Amino acid sequence: MHTNVKPNPSRQVLDVIVIGEALTDIVTTPKGTTQHPGGSPANVAYGLARLGVNTGLHTALGTDRRGAAIKTHLAGAGVTLLPGSRPAERTSTATATIAADGAASYAFDITWNIEQPDLAPAPPKVLHTGSIASFLAPGACKVKAILQQLRAECTITYDPNIRHALLGTHAEALRTFEELVHLTDVVKLSDEDAEWLYPGKALEETATHVLGLGAELAVITKGSSGSLMATPSICLRIPAERSDVVDTIGAGDSYMSALILGLLTRGTDGYAPSVLEQLGRTAAMAAAITVSRAGAKPPTGDELSTQLHQ
Repeated sequence: MHTNVKPNPSRQVLDVIVIGEALTDIVTTPKGTTQHPGGSPANVAYGLARLGVNTGLHTALGTDRRGAAIKTHLAGAGVTLLPGSRPAERTSTATATIAADGAASYAFDITWNIEQPDLAPAPPKVLHTGSIASFLAPGACKVKAILQQLRAECTITYDPNIRHALLGTHAEALRTFEELVHLTDVVKLSDEDAEWLYPGKALEETATHVLGLGAELAVITKGSSGSLMATPSICLRIPAERSDVVDTIGAGDSYMSALILGLLTRGTDGYAPSVLEQLGRTAAMAAAITVSRAGAKPPTGDELSTQLHQ
């Protein structure tokens, strides 16, 4: 990562820029239907802003009521919606229908396309992307081009957050994933993501493979079993933080937000074991706080700091 680029003083310099989808999650149960802002990249941006990080989001939003609700939600945490975020005809939705027996079915109404901004004059410290935005055409090609443009200018983090129904064939999705890993520094997978991408491989093998593709740090989360953090020379297992689980909505995105916070504040020790332990513990604590309350409500910076120092 190079840091010798001088920002254009006429443009706002953000610590983190997130590129990816913002959508409305619709959940229908026998008791009724609820709607709330969602989309993994938008959730990560929201979580970062809640942690006090100066964060921008580049996305596509409809000019409808759902789009307005998402804008209000993001602004409430302090997320900057980047100029040029593409207006869409309607805001994308992801619908989960939960039957009385608990069985769930899913439906997506998603289009993904963005304008390609020139971020080089004022690059962030960290650029994050992932989820649907990194796979779904035509926007995915523009996401890849942005990563290529900023590859030498900032730390790039990536969470594929696999959504099987939207990815085409396994071979196509795997090729897209591996091409993007080549452009990134930090890759975070859930154990479900890892097992879908590389069936039959142990998580440690998958982490080693991801590092071989060019990443400096591979992180694999395992829910209540903790997480795995690996570099070419170190492999650590970080336990999960104890929590009374209300629901797990937003836990992975909250983990990602806190991981990025840790990357911003880790100092000059690179990925030494003590640094990896702190990164993992901070991210695990953020996830634990999130699952302890209903809905995707990531912690504030004060909440996270208080829990880490207890």
